[in-house]
Amino acid sequence: MLQQTEDAAPLLQVNNIEVIYNHVILVLKGVSLAVPRGGIVAILGANGAGKTTTLKAISNLLHAERGEVTKGNIVFQGNRIENLSPSELVKRGCIQVMEGRHCFGHLSIEENLMTGAFTRNDGRGAIAADLEKVYAYFPRLKERRKSQAGYTSGGEQQMCAIGRALMSKPTTILLDEPSMGLAPQLVEEIFEIVRDLNAKEGVSFLLAEQNTNIALRYATYGYILESGRIVMDGDARELRENEDVKEFYLGIGGEGRKSFRDVKHYKRRKRWLS
Repeated sequence: MLQQTEDAAPLLQVNNIEVIYNHVILVLKGVSLAVPRGGIVAILGANGAGKTTTLKAISNLLHAERGEVTKGNIVFQGNRIENLSPSELVKRGCIQVMEGRHCFGHLSIEENLMTGAFTRNDGRGAIAADLEKVYAYFPRLKERRKSQAGYTSGGEQQMCAIGRALMSKPTTILLDEPSMGLAPQLVEEIFEIVRDLNAKEGVSFLLAEQNTNIALRYATYGYILESGRIVMDGDARELRENEDVKEFYLGIGGEGRKSFRDVKHYKRRKRWLS
């Protein structure tokens, strides 16, 4: 009998989950996805498609917004995690970087970074070494380490949020809209650092992005969400070349740029779900 080894099994697996808010509003409908060890996986889709809800379902932050997973299950490192608290999940190596960065504005950059090590108990020396490692990946943070985070730029705050997550020594980072509100050059810089962290530190990423073009350049695999359902998934290179993705998310369809209004919604869904 063939048995999947632990290394071959996905690091993170979401199995057919449904999410309901306020006991009434169905937001996710049978969402399944997997993140392999050492992978960069993108969840793509328009605003309101359910990307952030998917990440919050994994990180167990839904309850703060009166949401809950009502069907399916979520497995991380071989164990179901739906009943863990967010802090317990961080201790196991899975942490979310929230949309909008959410730095502590009244604290310095370095104080923000140190809050990421709150759940650790491996000693000051190890924490200090990881702080220097964060500064090596984000030299700008070292320059601004004594600056109050609330007075730094959006790009610096995004770097701070990712660096703070790294201080928890994660195996997996859930990264929500890292490009939001940033200039294209900064977006490129952030994604280059994500790729470096993945290659050099072995950190796996599940990132939610509206910027499909850049996400598919850096991801290894992608899932496209629409109205709370996954309508397409595949290798990132294949998705970049897919005509539907080009037409509706990259704006470079065969007949020139189109808006969603130009094509009947049901035709798109019929094509993707066939």
